[in-house]
Amino acid sequence: MHLVRLAGAALLTLLAGCATLPTPENRAHSADRLAAERGWAAQTLEAAPFQLRAYLPKAAADDTLVIYLEGDGFAWLTSTRPSSDPTPLTPVALQLALAQPSGAAAYLARPCQFIATQPACSRNYWTDARFAPEVVDSLDQAVDQLKTRVGARQLILVGYSGGGALALLLAARRDDVARVVTVAGNLDPQAWTTYHRLQPLKRSLNPADQRLALAGKRQQHLVGGRDRIVPAALASAFNDAYPPDTPSRVYLLPEHDHACCWARDWPSLWLKLQQDAQSSTPDQP
Repeated sequence: MHLVRLAGAALLTLLAGCATLPTPENRAHSADRLAAERGWAAQTLEAAPFQLRAYLPKAAADDTLVIYLEGDGFAWLTSTRPSSDPTPLTPVALQLALAQPSGAAAYLARPCQFIATQPACSRNYWTDARFAPEVVDSLDQAVDQLKTRVGARQLILVGYSGGGALALLLAARRDDVARVVTVAGNLDPQAWTTYHRLQPLKRSLNPADQRLALAGKRQQHLVGGRDRIVPAALASAFNDAYPPDTPSRVYLLPEHDHACCWARDWPSLWLKLQQDAQSSTPDQP
């Protein structure tokens, strides 16, 4: 049984409705234009063994930096064939970053997104090695660079879809992460592959194995009631496995699915999450 049959089926639906797919260059240009409309610019960060694409405002300085981590992107061309370039068709995490209503924010793409021709890239890094140790190491280096550029003291990590797993893996190893927010996040890849009867991601790390390190981190997990790719029940199971006093909770948005409508609603959701993080009696969005 193939690794991502469910995601591949969703892509087949998309392919059926499109005469041609945008090229990787066109996808990158679209992201550049989207960022430029808000005064953001692309940066290429050296983060061995990869170069990583980032977007951030031309002038940003704050004590707290919010870093948005992209999802798995266009990882699969069909249900059995990986794509040749994982640059996202729709960079949801970039849309979220640009929609943040206040505070300093930056966007960080996954390895090989936007720069798939670099020597370190292989299809493993958008298939079963998508959460590999070297992926986390590279993102960790890039986070350090973004933090230094902004002059921040602490971080909030926001991960969309597979970026949620990486946000947790980064938080488990860092002491400067004040909060982790995931949006339609794949929090426990082993549980996810089991749920969908898929092959395990054998070359990837699993945040569920870092539960002890994560138990002291404030976490907010947003899930969609209509999400069939990462069902809400998986996030609830991940969260329920923590000790009762862990500062982590799941927020169910009944009308949202895996893609819709996080970016549209992000300004109001972000404000409520900010209020929640400062309150001992949080309200459901």
